[in-house]
Amino acid sequence: MNPPLHPLAARILWPATAVCAVVTVIAVLLLWPGGSDGFEDPLLLSGAPVTAKVVTADVVGCTGDQTVNCKLIGFEMTNGAYDGEFGAMEHADTTTIEPGDTIKVDVFETETGELLFSFYDFERTGSLTWLLALFVVAVIALGRWRGLGALAGLAFSLAVIVMFTMPAILDGSNAVSVALTTASLIGFAALFLAHGTEITTAVALLSTFASLTVTAVLALLFVEATKLTGFTDESSLMLSGLAQNIDPRGILLAGIVIGALGVLDDVTVTQVSAVWELKRVQPELTTRELVNPAMRIGRDHISSTVNTLFLAYTGAALPLLLLFTQAQQGFGNVITREVVATEVVRALVGSIGLVASVPISTWLAAAVVSAPTSAPRNRPRQPKSQTTRPRRQLN
Repeated sequence: MNPPLHPLAARILWPATAVCAVVTVIAVLLLWPGGSDGFEDPLLLSGAPVTAKVVTADVVGCTGDQTVNCKLIGFEMTNGAYDGEFGAMEHADTTTIEPGDTIKVDVFETETGELLFSFYDFERTGSLTWLLALFVVAVIALGRWRGLGALAGLAFSLAVIVMFTMPAILDGSNAVSVALTTASLIGFAALFLAHGTEITTAVALLSTFASLTVTAVLALLFVEATKLTGFTDESSLMLSGLAQNIDPRGILLAGIVIGALGVLDDVTVTQVSAVWELKRVQPELTTRELVNPAMRIGRDHISSTVNTLFLAYTGAALPLLLLFTQAQQGFGNVITREVVATEVVRALVGSIGLVASVPISTWLAAAVVSAPTSAPRNRPRQPKSQTTRPRRQLN
């Protein structure tokens, strides 16, 4: 049974959630991409890559220099216009391509009809499909109906990013506005599909939005203060060159906002649930008495989550950190390089937003359930037992 709600909270909580939903829909309509011509993948010589099955992989002398070893990869193409035809290409002898592998090759036909091939990438659809199936089974086995709702929320999140977020940014819309709208869409879907249309879900959602606002403001301030440009790798450089209306700094800010959302909703849901259970077990607790034990739970959660967030960003930047270390650059020089400073800002801003989500969600949940109860706060005093002394017998 849910604990009684504060009368004011009961009146304004769902209307506030509805206002957020309306604002989100309006933002989607205003930012919806009008369509982009796009550009061709610079890794492709011509058309789409063709799937091929590797038949042979022999070490031979390279065509240009027989003193250098190359691998001659023989393959059979299994789709496209050249289905069933065989081809061959040279590759570095250090390649991991082996007979039996499925790869993708780019095919270019010369004016004389000769086919030229280049390696595009490995075909990973089968392996990724098995991994996805294992993930789905694990989530449903443990979460059951809630796990199924979480998977539905994940599918919706991917659809939003593919169909709205990326096209809108490529269309030239403000990346931060697109990211905040994306976060709102995903927040509504992920929380309500996974946790149902409970009052606790609405409290967690509003707490997530408040924490996300703190994160976005900090990201804007410190990306500007640290003079980050958004040019951190070859992809950002290539993207800015091929699409002139894209702001790399805006994309960086959008990435910080969307990345923070994945951790924020976990913390807010946990804190709201903790407050709800405390109030259900001890309905006489006041707002402050609810906040103190819930904050202790939040501190334990934050201490592990912040470390997880830091390690996740460190793992992503590990090859780069190793490269700088091998070059014997000082720690101060490494940490202030833009490509590393970007990850530092991303991790610290996300962590501050995460820390802020604990008091925000805890106080909001405690205020919502701080309704007066009819149950007495203290046990009534028992009357003192009186002992009757025997009267003295008068002689």
